[in-house]
Amino acid sequence: MAFDQGLVDWIAEAMEPIGAVTMRKMMGGATLYCDGTIFAIVSDEGAWFKSDAVSDAEWDEAGCQRFSYEMSEGRVESMNYRRAPDDVYDDADALRRWASLGLAAGQRAPRKAKKKKQ
Repeated sequence: MAFDQGLVDWIAEAMEPIGAVTMRKMMGGATLYCDGTIFAIVSDEGAWFKSDAVSDAEWDEAGCQRFSYEMSEGRVESMNYRRAPDDVYDDADALRRWASLGLAAGQRAPRKAKKKKQ
């Protein structure tokens, strides 16, 4: 999985009124954080925003598919990220609306405990 740096830059620019977006490269894609909270991933297929049980109905209503990938043994796995609607790629207000759903899901997610150094 690769990602489009231009898309990452567009998301960061559009999200400026909400917070600072940072990126971490992961598995050929990019994970995006807003003020330290994970809210999106960017792949070669586009942007995917974090979802959860609270926001799933809104994503379903918009017809936004869940992020899925095939494991080496052929099994398909999915993650709690939803494909961004097409209007986010050229409308900053639409991007902020959908990204804000992802940010809220990220803020509701349980925090992972940090590993203790041995």
